[in-house]
Amino acid sequence: MRCEWRVSAVVLSAIALTVGADRAYCAADYAREARLAQEIVPAIVVGDAVYLATARQPRVLALYTDAASPAIAKAAVIIVHGVGVHPDWALINGLRTGLAEAGMSTLSVQMPVLSADASREQYATLFPESNERLAAAVAFLRERGAERIAIVSHSMGASMADAYLSSSAATKLAAWVPIGMMKAFGSRPDMPVLDVVAERDFPQVLDIAPKRAATLPRDACSKQVLIAGTDHYMDNRQKELVAAIVPFLARAFAGQC
Repeated sequence: MRCEWRVSAVVLSAIALTVGADRAYCAADYAREARLAQEIVPAIVVGDAVYLATARQPRVLALYTDAASPAIAKAAVIIVHGVGVHPDWALINGLRTGLAEAGMSTLSVQMPVLSADASREQYATLFPESNERLAAAVAFLRERGAERIAIVSHSMGASMADAYLSSSAATKLAAWVPIGMMKAFGSRPDMPVLDVVAERDFPQVLDIAPKRAATLPRDACSKQVLIAGTDHYMDNRQKELVAAIVPFLARAFAGQC
């Protein structure tokens, strides 16, 4: 893993994390991203591979799935995966295809990854780059005619989405669904939020969930929900998860919150 030691402290205010002389800055592993793309793109059954351009990376893989029968006109969902995986991984595949089947176009984006031996804490140094990718995803969907955009994000992807939404450069979105988020909100959300936790989630997720619940927006849609009978990865409850998300997004897209 390629890391650089920085002597001066850099404060990442969006995540309330200080990176100083005792912590390494780790660069994204683009070679690993390329290997992931080579593995998944030939096997895509639903949706199409597209590429986003950012300042750091001119070709960022994303999987775009157009809803055959849009439930809400000019609305789309950005899907954000967790640590070290890809935009068609397990739960992420279930979300991107399930929401498309429910009438919502989806764009599942390859987020920056580190080498396989990296810690979760080191991923925080990638947040500036993940911000760029989420901004590029929003721009892509705007170009496709989307006027209402939501983010559905899992695990580290939820922390990346939080960093983006807490930044001054973020575009105001229609809604956000963090799933299995391991931290408090970086700032109080200004859009409807469906905060999803698994019944057998990681202790870190379950411990911080009440703090997030206390800071949810006070609107008609925002709430915290528990998906019963499953763990952090929700392999056995993908349909139930999609069923919980769809009505929330439909109301948010329709301006009913």
